[in-house]
Amino acid sequence: MRTLQSPPAQPESPPQQAKPLANGLKQRHLSMIALGGVIGAGLFVGSGAGIAAAGPSIVLAYAVSGLLVMFVMRMLGEMSAANPASGSFSVHADRALGPWAGFTAGWMFWTLLVVGVAVEAIGAAHILQGWFPGTPSWLWVLGLMALFCGTNLAAVSRFGELEFWFAALKIGAIAVFLVLGALAIWGLLPGTASPGTTHLLHDGGFMPHGAGGLLAGLLASVVAYGGLETVTIAAAESEDPRRGVARAVRTTMWRIGIVYVGSMLVIVTLVPWHSKAVTEDGPYAAVLEQLGVPAGGQIMNVVVLIALLSAMNANIYGSSRMAYSLVARGQGPAALGKATGGVPRRAVLASSAFGFFAVLLSYWWPTTVFAWLLNMVGAVVLVVWGFIAASQLRLRRQLEREAPERLVVRMWGFPYLTWVTLVGVAGVLVLMTLEADTRVQLYFTGGLALALAVTGRLRQRTATAPRP
Repeated sequence: MRTLQSPPAQPESPPQQAKPLANGLKQRHLSMIALGGVIGAGLFVGSGAGIAAAGPSIVLAYAVSGLLVMFVMRMLGEMSAANPASGSFSVHADRALGPWAGFTAGWMFWTLLVVGVAVEAIGAAHILQGWFPGTPSWLWVLGLMALFCGTNLAAVSRFGELEFWFAALKIGAIAVFLVLGALAIWGLLPGTASPGTTHLLHDGGFMPHGAGGLLAGLLASVVAYGGLETVTIAAAESEDPRRGVARAVRTTMWRIGIVYVGSMLVIVTLVPWHSKAVTEDGPYAAVLEQLGVPAGGQIMNVVVLIALLSAMNANIYGSSRMAYSLVARGQGPAALGKATGGVPRRAVLASSAFGFFAVLLSYWWPTTVFAWLLNMVGAVVLVVWGFIAASQLRLRRQLEREAPERLVVRMWGFPYLTWVTLVGVAGVLVLMTLEADTRVQLYFTGGLALALAVTGRLRQRTATAPRP
């Protein structure tokens, strides 16, 4: 049997760089990023479509997809704790599968993040425009892009501090929601009667649309989990990367269980799953209105705005660090590989600029070019998860042989659960072919992945070809 020889680790810092990235994130920053990163705008708003499709079985859909995410994060945590790097899974794929894999996974994730910045900026501007009628949407977008670009151009501690408070507000909001919901379910909230299992089991049944509805809810729930990977990118700039990422990953299970599965259970227990308010106002706002919370809709608008701003901040950060890492490994424009003051400012500017350009595309060609961009990133997170699982299969054996002391986080049931994860990711991709909208996303994402993989292979061959 041929012994696996992984390519040597490549430095994160290009030769021309005078200073590496700063270790300016404190443990409290990293802990709060890990906690708050799981709470995104997609959870507050996007989950409504999943509930409408799956009914109460959305709880099962989030639990199943959440289990898949736990496995992915455990594998990523194992590799990141052993080898902290600003490129995270891209670096691991590079080491395990070859530079072409790191190139493909890294630039796909970068595309996902910068397009996400545009989507979040547009959503935040829409909320602000509703509060201040007559103000142009583009002005809000410009202001927000300038704000978060400026934040990320400063010391990384500024990003960490801002994200700390964003995360604290999101965690506080979800905690209050869950407490109010639990009191209402138990009939302990003044002015409300316990609904029992009426909406959960007797309003069309637990699976009103059968297996098809459950599958649709599963696809919707998978998208909502995207973004958890950012904490392993941030860990590379923390005071103690190994301990920080290990602690963050170990809390993934209860965070997913409480925030996602717990929220869905509260919503479908208190509100009829087929209520128009669930999709029109958002499921969380629908529950607050049901409980008679004054100005429940506006309260949720504030929470959603905070989630959108937090995502913008985190996505500019994550995309700039991923670009910097790729360039440091010779897989991107060398001009982006310079860091000053411990911050890759050129990568921040480039990532922010592309995000703002994507916003302009949404105004100029909303149904063509911008729609293509959205479709291209529709299944990126699944491709990234596939790379993570495939990389862990190879790197785990290497670590056990060469540096077992660095395995401070271990994937459960290796290698069996790693293979289960790969099969699960493949299964979700197959399910995407069953729905027209997700099928288009799969094709576009597949095209992006293929183009990057071919480019990466050609670059790899060119780099390793003997010179005459």
